[in-house]
Amino acid sequence: MHIEPGLLDPAKMVLSYATAAGAAAYTVKLGVTALREKGLGSLLARIGVGAGAVFTFFQLLPHFQVGISEVHFILGSTLFLLLGAAPAAVALALGLLLQGVFFAPFDLPQYGANVTTLLVPLFAVSALANKLISSDTPYVDIKYRDALALSTAYQGGVVLWVAFWAFYGQGFTAATTTSVFTFGGAYMMVVLIEPLADLAVLAGAKSLRGLSKSGLTTPRLFNRA
Repeated sequence: MHIEPGLLDPAKMVLSYATAAGAAAYTVKLGVTALREKGLGSLLARIGVGAGAVFTFFQLLPHFQVGISEVHFILGSTLFLLLGAAPAAVALALGLLLQGVFFAPFDLPQYGANVTTLLVPLFAVSALANKLISSDTPYVDIKYRDALALSTAYQGGVVLWVAFWAFYGQGFTAATTTSVFTFGGAYMMVVLIEPLADLAVLAGAKSLRGLSKSGLTTPRLFNRA
Protein backbone atom coordinates (compact mmCIF):
# COMPACT_ATOMS: atom_id res chain seq x y z
CA MET A 1 0.00 0.00 0.00
CA HIS A 2 2.07 2.98 1.23
CA ILE A 3 5.23 1.40 2.62
CA GLU A 4 6.83 -0.43 -0.26
CA PRO A 5 8.74 -3.73 0.12
CA GLY A 6 12.37 -3.11 0.90
CA LEU A 7 11.87 0.31 2.44
CA LEU A 8 12.34 -1.12 5.95
CA ASP A 9 14.80 -3.91 6.64
CA PRO A 10 13.73 -6.64 9.12
CA ALA A 11 15.60 -5.09 12.05
CA LYS A 12 13.88 -1.73 11.60
CA MET A 13 10.47 -3.36 11.19
CA VAL A 14 10.41 -3.92 14.95
CA LEU A 15 9.47 -0.27 15.45
CA SER A 16 6.50 -0.65 13.10
CA TYR A 17 5.20 -3.54 15.20
CA ALA A 18 5.41 -1.35 18.30
CA THR A 19 3.61 1.60 16.69
CA ALA A 20 0.92 -0.71 15.30
CA ALA A 21 0.42 -2.22 18.75
CA GLY A 22 0.02 1.27 20.20
CA ALA A 23 -2.53 2.14 17.52
CA ALA A 24 -4.40 -1.10 18.23
CA ALA A 25 -4.50 -0.34 21.96
CA TYR A 26 -5.92 3.12 21.34
CA THR A 27 -8.49 1.65 18.93
CA VAL A 28 -9.64 -0.70 21.69
CA LYS A 29 -10.08 2.31 24.00
CA LEU A 30 -12.21 4.05 21.37
CA GLY A 31 -14.10 0.82 20.78
CA VAL A 32 -15.12 0.61 24.44
CA THR A 33 -16.63 4.09 24.14
CA ALA A 34 -18.45 3.11 20.94
CA LEU A 35 -19.85 0.02 22.65
CA ARG A 36 -21.30 2.17 25.42
CA GLU A 37 -22.86 4.53 22.89
CA LYS A 38 -24.74 2.13 20.61
CA GLY A 39 -23.86 -1.44 21.57
CA LEU A 40 -22.00 -4.33 19.97
CA GLY A 41 -24.39 -4.81 17.05
CA SER A 42 -23.95 -1.25 15.84
CA LEU A 43 -20.17 -1.38 16.28
CA LEU A 44 -19.87 -4.59 14.25
CA ALA A 45 -22.24 -3.32 11.56
CA ARG A 46 -20.27 -0.10 11.13
CA ILE A 47 -17.00 -2.02 11.01
CA GLY A 48 -18.40 -4.31 8.32
CA VAL A 49 -19.66 -1.44 6.19
CA GLY A 50 -16.40 0.43 6.63
CA ALA A 51 -14.14 -2.54 5.86
CA GLY A 52 -16.05 -3.18 2.64
CA ALA A 53 -15.70 0.48 1.70
CA VAL A 54 -11.97 0.56 2.48
CA PHE A 55 -11.33 -2.59 0.46
CA THR A 56 -13.22 -1.01 -2.44
CA PHE A 57 -11.28 2.25 -2.11
CA PHE A 58 -7.96 0.40 -2.27
CA GLN A 59 -8.86 -1.85 -5.17
CA LEU A 60 -11.22 0.15 -7.39
CA LEU A 61 -10.46 3.83 -6.93
CA PRO A 62 -7.49 5.23 -8.92
CA HIS A 63 -4.08 4.72 -7.32
CA PHE A 64 -0.68 5.36 -8.82
CA GLN A 65 3.00 5.28 -7.96
CA VAL A 66 4.56 8.65 -7.15
CA GLY A 67 8.00 9.03 -5.62
CA ILE A 68 8.53 6.85 -2.59
CA SER A 69 5.07 5.26 -2.55
CA GLU A 70 1.55 5.11 -4.00
CA VAL A 71 -1.18 7.74 -3.92
CA HIS A 72 -4.56 6.35 -2.83
CA PHE A 73 -7.98 7.87 -2.27
CA ILE A 74 -8.59 6.52 1.23
CA LEU A 75 -11.32 8.99 2.30
CA GLY A 76 -10.33 8.61 5.94
CA SER A 77 -12.16 11.72 7.11
CA THR A 78 -15.30 10.57 5.27
CA LEU A 79 -15.21 7.25 7.12
CA PHE A 80 -14.73 9.05 10.41
CA LEU A 81 -17.69 11.40 9.85
CA LEU A 82 -20.02 8.56 8.87
CA LEU A 83 -18.94 5.75 11.18
CA GLY A 84 -17.05 7.26 14.10
CA ALA A 85 -13.43 6.85 15.12
CA ALA A 86 -13.39 3.26 16.40
CA PRO A 87 -15.34 1.61 13.55
CA ALA A 88 -13.36 3.63 10.99
CA ALA A 89 -10.05 2.57 12.58
CA VAL A 90 -10.95 -1.13 12.62
CA ALA A 91 -12.35 -0.86 9.09
CA LEU A 92 -9.11 0.67 7.80
CA ALA A 93 -7.07 -2.07 9.46
CA LEU A 94 -9.33 -4.85 8.13
CA GLY A 95 -9.55 -3.40 4.63
CA LEU A 96 -5.78 -3.12 4.48
CA LEU A 97 -5.42 -6.70 5.71
CA LEU A 98 -7.91 -8.04 3.16
CA GLN A 99 -6.08 -6.27 0.37
CA GLY A 100 -2.80 -7.79 1.51
CA VAL A 101 -4.15 -11.32 1.89
CA PHE A 102 -6.04 -11.50 -1.41
CA PHE A 103 -4.25 -9.11 -3.75
CA ALA A 104 -0.91 -7.94 -2.36
CA PRO A 105 0.73 -10.56 -0.11
CA PHE A 106 4.06 -8.85 -0.68
CA ASP A 107 2.68 -5.95 1.41
CA LEU A 108 1.96 -8.07 4.49
CA PRO A 109 5.45 -7.73 6.04
CA GLN A 110 4.91 -3.95 6.00
CA TYR A 111 1.45 -4.24 7.55
CA GLY A 112 2.52 -2.75 10.88
CA ALA A 113 3.95 0.36 9.24
CA ASN A 114 1.00 0.73 6.88
CA VAL A 115 -1.65 0.33 9.55
CA THR A 116 0.14 2.89 11.72
CA THR A 117 0.22 5.27 8.75
CA LEU A 118 -3.55 4.97 8.32
CA LEU A 119 -4.72 4.94 11.93
CA VAL A 120 -2.68 7.58 13.73
CA PRO A 121 -3.87 10.36 11.35
CA LEU A 122 -7.43 9.15 11.94
CA PHE A 123 -6.97 9.62 15.68
CA ALA A 124 -5.71 13.14 14.96
CA VAL A 125 -8.84 13.81 12.90
CA SER A 126 -11.01 12.64 15.80
CA ALA A 127 -9.24 15.01 18.21
CA LEU A 128 -9.44 17.88 15.70
CA ALA A 129 -13.15 17.32 15.11
CA ASN A 130 -13.80 17.68 18.83
CA LYS A 131 -12.12 21.08 18.74
CA LEU A 132 -13.47 22.41 15.43
CA ILE A 133 -17.05 21.18 15.37
CA SER A 134 -19.45 22.58 17.94
CA SER A 135 -21.20 20.04 20.15
CA ASP A 136 -24.46 21.55 18.86
CA THR A 137 -23.62 20.67 15.24
CA PRO A 138 -24.38 17.22 13.79
CA TYR A 139 -21.78 16.11 11.27
CA VAL A 140 -24.30 16.36 8.43
CA ASP A 141 -24.33 20.12 9.00
CA ILE A 142 -20.59 20.85 9.01
CA LYS A 143 -19.19 23.53 6.73
CA TYR A 144 -16.72 23.14 3.88
CA ARG A 145 -13.92 24.72 5.90
CA ASP A 146 -14.31 22.06 8.60
CA ALA A 147 -14.37 19.24 6.04
CA LEU A 148 -11.24 20.73 4.46
CA ALA A 149 -9.48 20.94 7.83
CA LEU A 150 -10.30 17.31 8.66
CA SER A 151 -9.23 16.07 5.23
CA THR A 152 -6.01 18.07 5.35
CA ALA A 153 -5.23 16.68 8.79
CA TYR A 154 -5.76 13.11 7.63
CA GLN A 155 -3.90 13.31 4.34
CA GLY A 156 -1.14 15.41 5.88
CA GLY A 157 -0.75 12.82 8.63
CA VAL A 158 -0.44 10.04 6.07
CA VAL A 159 2.26 11.98 4.22
CA LEU A 160 4.18 12.63 7.44
CA TRP A 161 4.15 8.98 8.42
CA VAL A 162 5.25 7.85 4.97
CA ALA A 163 8.08 10.39 5.16
CA PHE A 164 9.04 9.11 8.61
CA TRP A 165 9.22 5.48 7.45
CA ALA A 166 11.15 6.47 4.34
CA PHE A 167 13.80 8.46 6.23
CA TYR A 168 13.92 5.90 9.03
CA GLY A 169 14.42 3.07 6.55
CA GLN A 170 16.63 4.71 3.93
CA GLY A 171 18.29 7.60 5.74
CA PHE A 172 18.34 11.32 4.89
CA THR A 173 19.70 11.03 1.38
CA ALA A 174 19.09 13.39 -1.51
CA ALA A 175 17.25 10.67 -3.42
CA THR A 176 14.98 9.84 -0.50
CA THR A 177 14.25 13.51 0.17
CA THR A 178 13.32 14.14 -3.46
CA SER A 179 11.11 11.07 -3.56
CA VAL A 180 9.34 12.04 -0.32
CA PHE A 181 8.62 15.58 -1.52
CA THR A 182 7.36 14.29 -4.87
CA PHE A 183 5.04 11.86 -3.12
CA GLY A 184 3.88 14.46 -0.59
CA GLY A 185 3.06 17.03 -3.25
CA ALA A 186 1.02 14.54 -5.25
CA TYR A 187 -0.75 13.17 -2.21
CA MET A 188 -1.88 16.53 -0.95
CA MET A 189 -3.79 16.93 -4.21
CA VAL A 190 -6.25 14.47 -2.66
CA VAL A 191 -7.12 17.29 -0.23
CA LEU A 192 -8.80 19.08 -3.15
CA ILE A 193 -11.15 16.15 -3.67
CA GLU A 194 -11.84 14.62 -0.27
CA PRO A 195 -13.68 17.60 1.33
CA LEU A 196 -16.04 17.62 -1.65
CA ALA A 197 -16.58 13.88 -1.18
CA ASP A 198 -17.25 14.47 2.51
CA LEU A 199 -19.86 17.14 1.81
CA ALA A 200 -21.48 15.11 -0.98
CA VAL A 201 -21.82 12.08 1.27
CA LEU A 202 -23.09 14.18 4.17
CA ALA A 203 -25.61 15.92 1.90
CA GLY A 204 -26.89 12.52 0.83
CA ALA A 205 -27.07 11.42 4.45
CA LYS A 206 -29.37 14.35 5.27
CA SER A 207 -32.10 12.73 3.20
CA LEU A 208 -31.59 9.41 5.01
CA ARG A 209 -32.12 10.48 8.59
CA GLY A 210 -33.83 7.17 9.23
CA LEU A 211 -30.35 5.70 9.34
CA SER A 212 -29.93 7.33 12.76
CA LYS A 213 -31.95 4.45 14.20
CA SER A 214 -30.27 1.73 12.19
CA GLY A 215 -26.97 1.54 14.05
CA LEU A 216 -25.06 1.89 10.78
CA THR A 217 -23.74 5.39 11.48
CA THR A 218 -22.06 7.25 14.32
CA PRO A 219 -24.53 9.00 16.66
CA ARG A 220 -22.87 12.34 15.82
CA LEU A 221 -23.83 12.08 12.17
CA PHE A 222 -27.39 13.22 12.85
CA ASN A 223 -27.31 14.30 16.49
CA ARG A 224 -25.65 16.78 18.77
CA ALA A 225 -22.90 15.55 21.06
